[in-house]
Amino acid sequence: MQRGAPTVHVVLGNEACDLDSMVSAITFAYFLSKTAPKQKVIFLPILNIPRSEFPLRGECVFLLRESRLSEDLLVFRDEIDLHALHKDGQLALTLVDHNVLPRGDSALEEVVKEVVDHRRLERPLAPGLVVTAEPVGSCATLVTERIVRTAPDILDRQLAYVLRCTILLDCINMAPEAGKVTPKDTEYVTALESRFSDLPPRAVVFDTLQRAKFDVSGLTIEQMLRKDLKVLSGEDILLAISAVYLRLEDLLARPSLKEGLEKFCRGGGYGVLVVMTISFIQESQPFRQLAVYSPHCDLRESVSRALEESETPSLQLTPMDSPDSEIAAYHQGNGQASRKKVLPVVRDFLKAREAGRSDTAVICQGWLTGLRAPRGGQEEEEDGEEAVHDEEVCLPPTPMNSLVEGCPLDGGLPKLSQEAILERFDKMAAEAPAVDSSDS
Repeated sequence: MQRGAPTVHVVLGNEACDLDSMVSAITFAYFLSKTAPKQKVIFLPILNIPRSEFPLRGECVFLLRESRLSEDLLVFRDEIDLHALHKDGQLALTLVDHNVLPRGDSALEEVVKEVVDHRRLERPLAPGLVVTAEPVGSCATLVTERIVRTAPDILDRQLAYVLRCTILLDCINMAPEAGKVTPKDTEYVTALESRFSDLPPRAVVFDTLQRAKFDVSGLTIEQMLRKDLKVLSGEDILLAISAVYLRLEDLLARPSLKEGLEKFCRGGGYGVLVVMTISFIQESQPFRQLAVYSPHCDLRESVSRALEESETPSLQLTPMDSPDSEIAAYHQGNGQASRKKVLPVVRDFLKAREAGRSDTAVICQGWLTGLRAPRGGQEEEEDGEEAVHDEEVCLPPTPMNSLVEGCPLDGGLPKLSQEAILERFDKMAAEAPAVDSSDS
């Protein structure tokens, strides 16, 4: 790269790329681009997942569409080689919604210039490093504070809309009883509402984003199962447990269901798949159903029996019709037994199986040999509970301070040249005024 080429200052969200991470990266990069001294620097928000994973973030896809921001103009982690930019002396980094880089990115630590995060600080302070770390409900609150205090003139309705939406979702519609909202979150949501009085009602925003977050209607079977996936590892087997926000009858009625399940398990090296479907009765009461899939009869029946006979908790399972003999389906009478409570039952099964070395222990060897799922961080359970750790593997990556080891670029070379990235960023900047004027 020639001397004098523009430096790229990347604003990098966390590996979960949830709504808070995405919006914080985009809006903070915009803020920096509007307030930085005049110099040859491009401020570029990077969504820290492969582009193929983005459809799984329903609330992100929805908010982009509602805000008239094109997904095509975004840059994803598998489309840019940060390590090559760093090697060429062209990279600066700001971390938002996380404050620790994973092991695969440790070489980039020396170019981290700023951190904006709402979790406990897990990195040492260093000369020249600017750190904003406060335990508020949403990282977007800290971005909003910076804009309101230092550059209020750049705050238009579009920017206020995406920031407010994000804070409302993170803070559970600002409900004190949820335990997420802080006085600073409330202060800056109120400030945005005072500036733009025509923003939609809070309850409408929250309910719409919640529905979008759990909507799986546009996903393939494989995407649906990956959206909220946890994996337990035994000595010789991986067991996947997916939470799907859909009635089990609707899932079982999907075309090519068995082919989709088989492709998903074979691709991930899973010997057994347990699916917990979750729907709601009278808006708040969870209605749960379970399905167990495996092409290996003994293994499928053993897992099913462990779930049926569980006493702590008692799942109160009753069999229901299934379209295929390789899928066991159940109504779950105990609707309060969330996936977090089912995970120890499955873990105990794996431990007992290893201790007994039953015949099923070798059934899946050919399928699973050499296949291990990548280890992720801790993810929030579907009912707001924390997920378990130990041998569990969580996919997709989660918003807990960059605990994922390994780099998303390990799978191949970048698909975009720097020139293409700069051109894309220029298009984002060029399109913004047209959108702003129509929304004002």
